[in-house]
Amino acid sequence: MSRIAATFAQLAGRAALIPYITAGDPDAGVTVPLMHALVEGGADIIELGIPFSDPMADGPTIQLACERALLGGMSLRGALDCVRAFRAVNTHTPVVLMGYLNPIEAMGTEQFAAAAAAAGVDGVLTVDLALEETASLLPALKAQELDTIFLIAPTTTAARIAAIATQGSGYLYYVSLKGVTGSDTLDIDSVSAKVAEIRTHTALPVAVGFGIRTPEVAAQVAQVAQAVVVGSALVEIIAANPASGQIPQYVGRELARLHAAMAGVAPVRPAS
Repeated sequence: MSRIAATFAQLAGRAALIPYITAGDPDAGVTVPLMHALVEGGADIIELGIPFSDPMADGPTIQLACERALLGGMSLRGALDCVRAFRAVNTHTPVVLMGYLNPIEAMGTEQFAAAAAAAGVDGVLTVDLALEETASLLPALKAQELDTIFLIAPTTTAARIAAIATQGSGYLYYVSLKGVTGSDTLDIDSVSAKVAEIRTHTALPVAVGFGIRTPEVAAQVAQVAQAVVVGSALVEIIAANPASGQIPQYVGRELARLHAAMAGVAPVRPAS
């Protein structure tokens, strides 16, 4: 059983908390301590962003995080080094790399998959990987027993959800808004309806991200999904304190607030 599957099994239906940070933001030295602080704050799974020069799905907050990380010299290989250093201490918290296809193809899909597995990565979420273009990457990830996590949008049809579900593993990521990361107009009723639709096609856990910025909203989403993804709200704390040695403490404290709010929510039962 993969670390991701084991984590969801151990939660016994409680919604997982999945924070996102960008590797190398604001500098490479902060990333690993920040990952440990996320675990202390209640992270069940960590999504580690690979900085990219054209993050088309991301709003200004994460775009700027990518710029800061790239200016500091962070790269795909550097992010793998961060995971390797994290694994020297933490062997149980799943790490998902989240990014874009270009850096992976530049490295070579088979080389990337092997390097990611060796570093201790558990899953890969490639934002711009269309289902029709998985021929090279998906087999390479499967060969290394890495979960392939796909995005589902509010406009994704039932037929396409079913097709994605046959290819994905680990969990499915539902993008709750028709926009970019950092938006804040989430409609809980529409999220609930779409998650329920997705779960008719798969037994995989459904994570919801985009638009989750407060403990109150995190708790609401935890009522209808099996995982809650929070990114921009945490990255904003980093942006506000770029020179501070207290970034792990500040971000960990905010994540703990989200975790506490979700802890009072009735559990979502696993799909049968």
